[in-house]
Amino acid sequence: MSGMKLLTVVLVVAAAAASLVDAGAEKLPAGVLSLERIFPVNGKVELEELRARDKARHARMLQSFGGGIVDFPVVGSSDPYLVGLYFTKVRLGTPPREYNVQIDTGSDILWVTCSSCDDCPRTSGLGVELNFYDATVSSTASPISCGDQVCASIVQTTSAECSTETNQCGYTFQYGDGSGTTGHYVADLLYFDTVLGTSLIANSSAPIVFGCSTSQSGDLTKTDRAIDGIFGFGQQGLSVISQLSSRGITPKVFSHCLKGEGNGGGILVLGEILDPRIVYSPLVPSQAHYNVYLQSIAVNGQLVPVDPSVFATSGNRGTIVDSGTTLSYIAAEAYDPFVSAITAAVSQSTRPIISRTKPCFLVSSSIAEIFPPVSLNFDGGASMALRPADYLVHMGFVEGAAMWCIGFEKQDQGVTILGDLVLKDKIIVYDLARQRIGWTDYDCSSSVNVSITSGKGEFINAGQLSMNGASGCAMFSLQHTRASALLLLVVLMIGSSFLT
Repeated sequence: MSGMKLLTVVLVVAAAAASLVDAGAEKLPAGVLSLERIFPVNGKVELEELRARDKARHARMLQSFGGGIVDFPVVGSSDPYLVGLYFTKVRLGTPPREYNVQIDTGSDILWVTCSSCDDCPRTSGLGVELNFYDATVSSTASPISCGDQVCASIVQTTSAECSTETNQCGYTFQYGDGSGTTGHYVADLLYFDTVLGTSLIANSSAPIVFGCSTSQSGDLTKTDRAIDGIFGFGQQGLSVISQLSSRGITPKVFSHCLKGEGNGGGILVLGEILDPRIVYSPLVPSQAHYNVYLQSIAVNGQLVPVDPSVFATSGNRGTIVDSGTTLSYIAAEAYDPFVSAITAAVSQSTRPIISRTKPCFLVSSSIAEIFPPVSLNFDGGASMALRPADYLVHMGFVEGAAMWCIGFEKQDQGVTILGDLVLKDKIIVYDLARQRIGWTDYDCSSSVNVSITSGKGEFINAGQLSMNGASGCAMFSLQHTRASALLLLVVLMIGSSFLT
């Protein structure tokens, strides 16, 4: 009741002040503004009307607050015999519709399937409903024409092409697995929840440019793992992380923690996950992908005899971190020495066999007890520890024994790709502001601490993020607070006290 009394006093004072202004409006000196009354002096104001006005005001305040983190739910797993990919949900258009899109750090563009796509899958073996984007039913959609400045900048990066017949800014993407998509660019609203601290969640939206796929090829046409599109998290200007961070909506850093065990899932945030054990290695500058300086591989603490130049970035060679790749790939020159080191370490405990040209092992006990630890050693003294489950894949049973095969594929083109097989069960931080990648082993079903604006070189606050199963709900507990954030909390607390 004290809150209601305070509200009454505030309204009475405001009304009295407004009356004085009305009475002497013509006598006010130059430079003094008159006040206009929102609520009538003697009229009855419903509590819901006050709540609605305060809610709108708080939303404006939150949107003007510099920086926040965006949390996305994660579904899927790295097991190629279950799902073989991780995906999340995005909301696009007005009214917003939800789309399932693969999390892919190896490409730049967010694209979803267009309603005009004739040869695209209509059902999915993943048990998700496929949705098709239709710009004609979104009140906020805007096609990107050939004359649009955005299209001109894209064409310069060779990721767009213009159709003089339709005047649409189009694209054609070809992925490493041979699949591809063709379509055109469109601008529309992306809806998301920006989390600024404990119980401080702003329902936000921002216009972004993304692709509308009108044709697909290769594995993208198969129904067994069909989803609505691909969410590219690359560094180029049209990636969603680049579009949002350039406007100060999110930090210039994103993180994921992909759960490998059970049904998979995990955490994906536009923000930096914090953990004191995270080690960082610099990104190779001026690269289209997330290239890192892999220097050596060790098996059971012993370096594998491979020339470091095998992993160096030059031409089409290099070492890439790519969440859109299910397995992992290693340059051909390093593949045989790596397999030989593993085979020698387990020769007394397993029975080596070849299955479909792949080196495999028949195992009668836990692989954690038999197979050696592997470490990938990077520039800056940062090592990535691999458990046996991070470089082996279970391929069934032979003669009553479990068959585990080397999960790394030989890459004749000289590229080493660290896919989900290696990335799972780890926090991976892509710090674009500082041009580095960090990682540490982690139970991705646990909560994580997240810094809101570390990508901007400063702390506003950090929070505790806990995932609630498949619902993807997030809860933050404020840990670090700057004066402006504290002031915002106070304002919100005062506003809510009027209504209790």
